[in-house]
Formats: sequence, structure tokens, C-alpha cells
Amino acid sequence: MNKRRTLISGLVAVPSAAFAGAAQPGGQAPATGTSKAAGTSGRRKLGNLEVSSVGLGVQNNSRKYETTVPYRPEQIALIRAAYDRGVTFFDTAEAYGPHECERILGEAIQPFRNRVVITSKFGWNIDPETGQRRPGLNSKPDHVKRAVDGMLRRLRTDRIDLLYQHRVDPEVPIEDVAGAVQELMQRGKVRHWGLSEMGLNTLRRAHATLPVTAVQNEYSMLWRGPERDVIPVCEELGIGFVPWSPLGVQFLTGWIDANTRFAPGDIRGGESRFSPENRSHNLQLVALVKRWAERKQATPAQIALAWLLAQKPWIVPIPGTTVMAHMLENSGAAEVRFTPNEISELNSAVQAIDVRGERLPAPVLALSGVEAPPKS
Repeated sequence: MNKRRTLISGLVAVPSAAFAGAAQPGGQAPATGTSKAAGTSGRRKLGNLEVSSVGLGVQNNSRKYETTVPYRPEQIALIRAAYDRGVTFFDTAEAYGPHECERILGEAIQPFRNRVVITSKFGWNIDPETGQRRPGLNSKPDHVKRAVDGMLRRLRTDRIDLLYQHRVDPEVPIEDVAGAVQELMQRGKVRHWGLSEMGLNTLRRAHATLPVTAVQNEYSMLWRGPERDVIPVCEELGIGFVPWSPLGVQFLTGWIDANTRFAPGDIRGGESRFSPENRSHNLQLVALVKRWAERKQATPAQIALAWLLAQKPWIVPIPGTTVMAHMLENSGAAEVRFTPNEISELNSAVQAIDVRGERLPAPVLALSGVEAPPKS
């Protein structure tokens, strides 16, 4: 039986540190009730924004990778159960759906909105009212402000705790984007801001204009690119780091093997790291994670998440899932601890495996690492 399943039943019994006093964004009065703190252990800081050590990505809750549509009441229940497990950091974007995942998250967290931190993202050229996708990107200041107003309605809230630029607009100076976000902050609609998959010079310019709280980039054992430049710059500037796809789009959980075939429309089918020849090679990484799961009496997913947590104290992964059992498992990852010798051994083993293939389809990958134009 899959180890990811067999250990789920034991997760609830794992002792965890008390998770008292959830975040209260904006200084508002706490909601009625408290988080049960049965899962996620500890708190972390992204800049000066305090969140749970493991968050929850709300991206596929309206449409999964394989293009099926999850049952909405189950997704509401999953998000609320995550809060009961101590998760106080929920990540979504206007592009997810589009708009629908914001609506799901807004409905789910309404009973405890003032005790959690929520994020959303702008930057794709999406009609703020209809959700229609248009070609290209759009971070023009007026569009950003309209996009945020739409987010607030869908999320049933008066502020976004952490607002990201989803991708850098190559036609809009980042200083103009920061200026729009600063106006939103002055109006109380946004508390913190960040960037995702940006060029390094753009990050420095953005931070110099309006201090950046967090960067969100893909990062996992399967894609370690941020270790080269992005994470060192975040460390230098005091910016938190939020890995998206921390489980390698399910690869590191052991659910994908040499025989897996992807449904039409599944983005993973267009990623060359999952082509049959590259996948056979890259499965060495899955074998490594499984060995460590046996060694630490955990699941492969928990090892992959705990590895990220062990890299820096200001890294907060946001695994997404539409399955309750997997959420329970992921939220327990912070309970897995490595000794200094263990993390050194594991890091060396991960670095020894040369992952083959690109992490995204070429048209999507081309939007990463983009630099904003200079301010005239």
C-alpha cells in the first residue's frame, strides 16, 4: 500500500507544539473560536509577516491538473480543516479559475478571516469583472487597482494580507507597479506585497521602491534553481521565500512513476522533465525521498516539505491539494526534523542527482526571470 496513505491515520496522533494565538491581520479583533493546532507546528516570518510554517495553496481547487472539477463543498471543508490543523497561510490568485479559487477561499475562511493570512496575485491580462483571459500580461497601475477590488469582493474581505505580482510585465516599470500597490496600502486594501518568478534586478528595484515582504518561486528537490541567485538575494534583503509546487507537482509524493500517462490538458504533459526518458532518470530522486521516508517514519511528501523547511528559517512552502488526507499529511511536515548531520547528508544526496528536462512548457517558462523596463 502507498506509504502516503498508510501513515495518514497516524498523523492526528503525532504530538505537536501548541499553536496559540493565530495571526490577526490588520489588528482587527479575532474571530470567534480558536485553531485546534493538531497539525502544523510553529510559526515563521516572511519579512515581518508571521504565518504558519506550512501554508496551503488554493490553486487546483476549482480544476485539478488532470482537468477534473473537484466537488466544491469538499474543498470548503478541506480549507476549514486546514485551519483546524493550525494552517493560517492561504495562497491563491485571480488567475486560478480564473477567479473561482478566490471565491472558494473567501467562502471557506469567512468564519475565521481575522485569524489567517491570505494572499492573491495580479499580473495576467484578465478582465477583473468577467474573468476572461486576454493575451499577455497587464500590470498597468489602473488595472492593478481594479484587479484588487475584484479580489476583495471574491475573497469577502477588506484587505489582501500579501499581494504578489504574478509575473513581471515587460511593458510597465516596476516602480509604477510599486506605486499602485503603495496607494492600495494607504487605502488599507493591501498590507504587504511580493513578486513571483521575477528577474533579480527587478526584485532589487521593487524592494528599493516599496519594501518587498516575500518572493514566490517554484522550488523543491525537483527544481533547485532559486538556490543559485534568488534565495541569496532574499537573504541579503531580508525578504521571505515561498516555494510554489514544493512537491514537484506530485512527483515527490511517489504518485508518478515510469508508467504514468498525463490526461490531455494536464500541464505536466508539456514539461520535458516528465517525458518518458527524463522521468526514468529523475525517478532516482523519488527513490531517495522514499528511503528517507522509511528512515524518518514519515511519508515522501513530508520529507520533501521538511527538506524545504530545513533550508532557511524564512522559507514557507504552500503545498496545494484537493484531497483531505493529503492536506492532513502535508500539514504534519513541520513535525519531521533533521539533525545537522542528517540535513547535510540529505542535501549532498539531492545535489548528486542531476534532474533532466525543463520545469515548465517553453511559453510559460519564458515569462520567468523577466526584467521590468527602466523607469523613464
